[in-house]
Parts: sequence; structure tokens; C-alpha cells
Amino acid sequence: MTDLYAAQRAMRNMRNAAIQRGVIAILDVGTSKIACLVLRFDGERFAGSEGVGSMAGQSSFRVIGAATTRSRGVRFGEIDAMSETERAIRTAVQAAQKMAQTRVDHVIACFSGGAPRSYGLDGQVEVDGHTVSEQDVARVLAACEQPDYGAHREVLHAQPVNFALDHRSGLGDPRGQIGQTLACDMHMLTVDSATIQNLLYCIKRCDLEVAGLASGAYVSGISALVEDEQELGAACVDLGGGATDVSIFMKKHMIYADSVRMGGEHVTSDIAMGLQIPTTTAERIKTFYGGVHATGMDDREMIEVGGDSGDWDKDRRTVSRSDLIAIMRPRVEEILEGVRERLDAAGFEHLPSQQIVLTGGGSQIPGLETLAPKILGQQVRIGRPLRVQGLPQAATGAAFASAVGLCLFAANPQDEWWDFEVPVDSYPARSLKRAVRWFKENW
Repeated sequence: MTDLYAAQRAMRNMRNAAIQRGVIAILDVGTSKIACLVLRFDGERFAGSEGVGSMAGQSSFRVIGAATTRSRGVRFGEIDAMSETERAIRTAVQAAQKMAQTRVDHVIACFSGGAPRSYGLDGQVEVDGHTVSEQDVARVLAACEQPDYGAHREVLHAQPVNFALDHRSGLGDPRGQIGQTLACDMHMLTVDSATIQNLLYCIKRCDLEVAGLASGAYVSGISALVEDEQELGAACVDLGGGATDVSIFMKKHMIYADSVRMGGEHVTSDIAMGLQIPTTTAERIKTFYGGVHATGMDDREMIEVGGDSGDWDKDRRTVSRSDLIAIMRPRVEEILEGVRERLDAAGFEHLPSQQIVLTGGGSQIPGLETLAPKILGQQVRIGRPLRVQGLPQAATGAAFASAVGLCLFAANPQDEWWDFEVPVDSYPARSLKRAVRWFKENW
């Protein structure tokens, strides 16, 4: 644990140094695409005098370079072929640098997959001197009892989501307040350590320094959920290429995250196998003609499959759109059923708000907005990422939710366990206890 704590602190310091220099890159390593955005931090010039902050709605950064490339060597959100992924990352970063006309050395990366697991931890300490100091916050975070999450896993996020001081709960920041007993609820997200190590090694091979890591489920939720949804409670479902990320937010904090190892590429492979066509052709047909809701018109709409096999009859085949929908719908339903299982396991029905937001490239399938409510519940909407200054028009779609969320994460990271000087002597003394889903009881 101490190694991870030190590594995350070092990355946070690197992020701060890169932002002070003014330029940092963000890297979204996905199964279908790798996106790189170069950010310039120049918000200081908007600040006024006498402690007046920046203009309302004015972000502290702008996007000055953007590039995407087809992902290679990534399956289920995890690196499958190191050299292929390295080449794709280099391509995206170099193209973004060329557009930005500057060189970047530090990147903040996000990824899906890695079999994420959520834990709810709680801790309690007596306050020294009756006024809560930063040291008291560090001590209560250290007092959170750690579950036995397994040998080959690492903590990716460890965020305090709720503080209680004596009888008052729901505090966002207890520092400076007067009380006797400080308690804390913390959400901890662990992922497979091999997934993280492979990604770090791959980025290092590209001559880049990693200044931060984030879960794809977390950053998608930051960008796709509006402020009210983050406050009242909502689930964000990011339908990616190789994995579907599920995250639940409450009181502006992520309280649960999981992943379904299926995504848009599985729909494409079903089309390729069902129609006996190459994957690239299947992807094109899915994008132009795909859907999940057949009507009477679709029996008469014929799609040219095409091909270059040399067999004239085979290359001139046509299929009806209803046949295509019949192939796509079962897989989309299976993905949504997997999402429903994850939400049920998290106790989503206990939250006051039942809002679900679909985002990611897979959310663009026509008819999904009518199919999803039948499986997930009535309050479902398709979410697009929030606007970020300087973002090119091509990168404003739902497929870029995690990339845009990573920009917001880079600019304003939430407090995490390693942002505080946690006393080292409290590491080994932790008792191991089974994690409880504390949000069922607290909200």
C-alpha cells in the first residue's frame, strides 16, 4: 500500500508541475479508438484582483490540439499487443502535438476494463484540539478499515465522499469546523494490477511521463452527468467498443463503479459472422444502417453488403435492414441486461433518483432510447459530454465522453486519499473487514 501511496503522490506532483508549465496531454486508451487532447492552462489571466476569481463559466484551460486514431492491440479495454498499442499511442500523440504546435512530456491517461471493484470504507477518530485540521482529515482517512481486496489488484481511486462531525453528517469539507468526533466514508476502487502496469509501461515506451490515471467509468460520469444528476444520484453507462463502464454518482462523488466486458465491437463481430462479411464492412453497415427497433419499412429497405472476394454473386448480395436489426438487437439487449445486473448489485434502486444516462459511441445506435427504458427503467436519456473550450466539433459527440471527462479531471481533481499526509505508522495496523455498501444506509 505504501508503494502505491507514494506513486500516486508522485503522479499528483507531476500533474501540478506540468500544469504550472502550462501544457499537459490527456490520453483515452479505448478498444475502438485512442484519443489525445493537448490542454493549455491559461486561466490565471482571467483572474481579477482582490481575490476575485475567474469569469463565471470560464474554464481554466482550453484544448489546443486533438487527434484520434484507430485503436490497435487493445481488447476489452486492456492492452493485448504492446507494440501495436505503442504505435497507436505515438500516432495520436504526435498528431495532437503537431496541431498544438508544442511538445508534451506529461500525459494523464484513462482506461476501461481491469475488472473494477468498488468498496465502501468507513473510519472514525477523535479530533485533536476541537477544531478539525488537515492532519485530522488525514488520520480519519488512515483509520478507514481496508478490505482484503486480493494480491494482484491495485487501488485506482480512494475518495472521501462523506464526512460526519459529531451528529452532523453530509459534510463536504470539515476542515476548520469545531467538533469532537470526526467520521468519514470513503469509496475505494480497485482494478487488476497487470492492466495498470501494462498501460504505464506502454506509455513509458512512448517517451512520455504519466501524471495521473483515472477510471473510464469515473471520467465519463464527470462529463456526461449534469450537476443536478451528480448531486441527486444518477448512473452513467458508457457504451464503449470493448467494454461498457457503469458508474453511480451521489452528492457529486462516485460511489460505485463496475464494467461489463461487452461493447460495440461485439455487435460488429456478430454482424460480421451473421452476414459472412469482413469486420470493416460490418462496422460500416452498423454505423450507416444499424438499429434495434424494426418497423414495416425495414423489410423493404435493402442494404448492399458488397465485398471483394472475386465471387460476383457473393459480392452483389443484399440484406434487408430488418435482418440487420435482428442480428444487432439480441447483443444490445445482452449488454443492457449486464448493466442492469451491475446496478442491482450496487443497490441502485435504493437511491432517491433513478436517472440513468447512456453515453459512449455505442449510445448512438438508433432506437436505443426506446429499448433501454424497457430493460433499465423509465428515466433513461442519451448524454453528450459537457462543452470544453477549444474542443473541435468532431470531438463533441458521446464517443468522447471519457476524453472530455479526463480534461475536467485534469483541471480539477477531487481530493483523494494520497492528497493528504497520511501517517505512515497506521498502514500495517489496519484490520481487514468485509466492505459494506454504506450508501444504502447513509442516503
